[in-house]
Amino acid sequence: MTQKSRANRFPCASDDLIPAKKDTDTPQTRSPSYRLAFADGEFLLGDELRAVRLMLEFLKPELLMEKHDVRSTVVIFGSTRVEDPESSTTPSDCGCTLDSRYYREARELASILSSREQGQDQQKCVVMTGGGPGIMEAANRGAADVGAKSIGLNIVLPREQIPNPHITPELTFQFHYFALRKMHFLHRARALVVFPGGFGTCDELFEALTLLQTKRIKPMPVLLFGEEYWREIINFPAMVDAGVISAEDLNLFSFVETPAEAARIIEDFIESTNSSQ
Repeated sequence: MTQKSRANRFPCASDDLIPAKKDTDTPQTRSPSYRLAFADGEFLLGDELRAVRLMLEFLKPELLMEKHDVRSTVVIFGSTRVEDPESSTTPSDCGCTLDSRYYREARELASILSSREQGQDQQKCVVMTGGGPGIMEAANRGAADVGAKSIGLNIVLPREQIPNPHITPELTFQFHYFALRKMHFLHRARALVVFPGGFGTCDELFEALTLLQTKRIKPMPVLLFGEEYWREIINFPAMVDAGVISAEDLNLFSFVETPAEAARIIEDFIESTNSSQ
């Protein structure tokens, strides 16, 4: 609660919750229509309240990130199926053949960025991930290795996805709407690092590239980690040859191979944009 809201002369909504539950038990007070609207879960979950739920799903993470002084982020995407090489003793049963080095490199990159950026007064590039296992776990873990905060944006899925244990607890969020989750990925982002991944990773990558291409968000580095993987999976030059994107659109992203290289590009970009403001 902000200082401004505490100075409000009207009673807080929470102040009315207890008195509202003390009403005399009558057919009228037992009726669903009598419930306080903001405390009526059945009402809030109705189809007609979708717009309200969308607003709430934007506001809750937004207000909590403001509270914790999260001014900017570096978002790290990648497969949930890449395993920690230190703890994995048997091959993955999901059939994933990605090199486990990507786990190590995501962890190292997050440590570099977190140790260098979060101590600065003017810019706090907090590591943000999708909050799950694999590459996301590695990045949150890398931030935790250096005592830094990190953010996880989990989402409700048919198969249970619990937050990985390395996210800062008070910056662990859960979403219902993919659209709002992707909006929060980009809302404070100063850079995106995209490790090898599947449909979800590609969805997040192309969302960012579309917004950059159409100039709906400000320019920032989009770094594809592991050039061999990305060139095999997505034939970007063929899209140019087919005329569906322009040759200059290939400049919206670049390939990187090491955590040090990715960190240098991100830090140079942030330094140049800060000095020009």
